[in-house]
Amino acid sequence: MLNINYIRENPADVKSRLAIKNFKHIELVDQILDSDEGRRSTQKELDDCLAESNTLSAQIGQLFKTGKAAEANPLKEQAAQLKETSKELESKLQEFQLTQDTLMAQLPNLPHPDVKPGLSAEDNEVILEKADLSVFADNLKPHWDLCDEYGLIDFEWGSKITGSGFPVYKGLMAKFQRALIQYFLDKGVEAGYFEVQPPYLINEDSGFGTGQLPDKDGQMYHMPLDNLFLIPTAEVPVTNIYRDVILKESELPIKHVAYSACFRREAGSYGKDVRGLNRLHQFDKIEIVRIENPEKAYAALDEMCNHVGSLIESLGLPYRILRLCGGDISFTSAMTFDFEVWAAGQKRWLEVSSVSSFETFQSIRMKLRVKSKDGKIFIPHTLNGSALAIPRIVAAIIENNQTADGIMVPEVLIPYTGFTILKN
Repeated sequence: MLNINYIRENPADVKSRLAIKNFKHIELVDQILDSDEGRRSTQKELDDCLAESNTLSAQIGQLFKTGKAAEANPLKEQAAQLKETSKELESKLQEFQLTQDTLMAQLPNLPHPDVKPGLSAEDNEVILEKADLSVFADNLKPHWDLCDEYGLIDFEWGSKITGSGFPVYKGLMAKFQRALIQYFLDKGVEAGYFEVQPPYLINEDSGFGTGQLPDKDGQMYHMPLDNLFLIPTAEVPVTNIYRDVILKESELPIKHVAYSACFRREAGSYGKDVRGLNRLHQFDKIEIVRIENPEKAYAALDEMCNHVGSLIESLGLPYRILRLCGGDISFTSAMTFDFEVWAAGQKRWLEVSSVSSFETFQSIRMKLRVKSKDGKIFIPHTLNGSALAIPRIVAAIIENNQTADGIMVPEVLIPYTGFTILKN
């Protein structure tokens, strides 16, 4: 959530930066300001009313003490009227506050000044590419054919059990999945992240705190009986550990790494974009989450990107980094870098990680604060990144490492798998 003081003092900047995100309801800014003005005006009326009521109460008490009850009675009538007025103003104030909160929740985060305008993913900016695609043959197979050939994944079993987007991993592929998860977790811990294992279900407050609700309500699996939601990423439960918390400045930075299954109803487009492991409703992912002092937050974002890049390089995968444009950046993000790996069988780039800074947006929604060494309160920045999402990493490894004998396991994973060739 944005800071109302910033909106009040910089309305033109807020509108121009929201336009970078192609936000279609800029009029909400003026509606918020109108509601805020009404709220503040009503608050002043209420404060004045309460102050006058307190003054009258003191006068009435003094009159009774001095035996002047007759003079006190008219003042008592005034006090009673002020009490009724106070109730009306309190009710009016609550209405203004509810309206303002509802409107504020609909505003996305402001993009960082370095975020470029753009309408869609086609306008994203490639800022780094480490890929020699000439080393790959032209006749390589896509991973869904190889998985069928080597008995690694059964998409029909998953479709039978649940539906499309829920594959069943078999034999050595199941072990390979676990190896990747453990490898990424170990690397996260080595990089100074403290491992946590969060719940897969969250309540509505947690969904609101990190910005999934109400923005992505339709994309989340909902359990109406308990009003709980399956998590779309470990970012949500891990960040919400610190909802309604006041941290000490000495506790920063907070760095967590977590494994979880992830659940997303919205599977996206059709055709090759969703074949095989390209886009699933359930998938495994390792997430890194940070809470940072604002002065150090963008250096932390660079550090997170370096961590993700090192993981991809260690697997021997060609990759590139994109800075997302305004039209492709998420509702909650101020800046996002996407990592894509090359899948040689499909001859296309696959997104495997998003690393984002949310600045104070999530912290304000969660009421997360930090007390500085001198006792002042400030709002920290939150950041998170995929490190990494498993399915498309698996797809790229399978396609890029295919041989006549099976799929070659990346060297760094052999101590985790115990085998060098992936096939059943």
